[in-house]
Amino acid sequence: MKRVQRKEERRRQSAARRTANGATLERTVERTAQAEQEIERGLAYPSALFRDRTHAGAVLAAHLMAYRQADAIVLGIPRGGVVVAAEVACRLDLDLDVVVARKVGAPFQPELAIGAVTSNGGKFLDEEEIAGLGITSHYQEEAIAAQMAEARRREERFRRGRPPLRLAGRNTLLVDDGLATGATMRAAVRSVRLAGPARLVVAVPVGSRQACTALRSEADEVVCPNELKAFWAVGLHYENFQQVEDDEVVRILEDYASVRRRAKPQAA
Repeated sequence: MKRVQRKEERRRQSAARRTANGATLERTVERTAQAEQEIERGLAYPSALFRDRTHAGAVLAAHLMAYRQADAIVLGIPRGGVVVAAEVACRLDLDLDVVVARKVGAPFQPELAIGAVTSNGGKFLDEEEIAGLGITSHYQEEAIAAQMAEARRREERFRRGRPPLRLAGRNTLLVDDGLATGATMRAAVRSVRLAGPARLVVAVPVGSRQACTALRSEADEVVCPNELKAFWAVGLHYENFQQVEDDEVVRILEDYASVRRRAKPQAA
């Protein structure tokens, strides 16, 4: 009788363990799915370096103090880069403007970047990727022309009739919220070079070591406080990486321009 009772008790304990393990596994799956959804919505990631883009801008500005109140200008790459750039410009007391770089996608797979281009023709093309995919020069020309036109349209919308600020002879800080492949930034660097800046500095709060190394051959200086060998995506290093809309970029640029206009007579 006791043997039967012990056997029954062991059976109940085993069933309880299976239930507990199943519940734990179910909770783990739920947490994983929730985390994936949160990452997609830009809400959280356990290894985040920054609370949000404003925090990242504050961290980045601390590494750029040599340019404070100098004859320098900060250029943000929309859309997220403008949020970071605005914080840098504010803390360094510098002018703020924008440069739009548009990704050039592969045929039949637009999300696969084969390069990037700006409104004035500054461009970077991944020749190895282009050759491997067998992309024709005709397609490249059409895609580049389309993205240049879109870059011009966006710059006009973001500036709301304000002329581009002078870059010639000025130290220019080119800012984005991070560097993954660096294709967009390389196109932006080549675009800004055409304007004749005194010094061209690429500044990002986080980036892949490979992209930073490649950009050092094109920029005069690359400032990246968190240069990582293992790098998956920019957004994984932010607790809040929600998408920045065009209207927010317009508002940031307008508000900052208004503040600068009011401050200049006082400084005169």
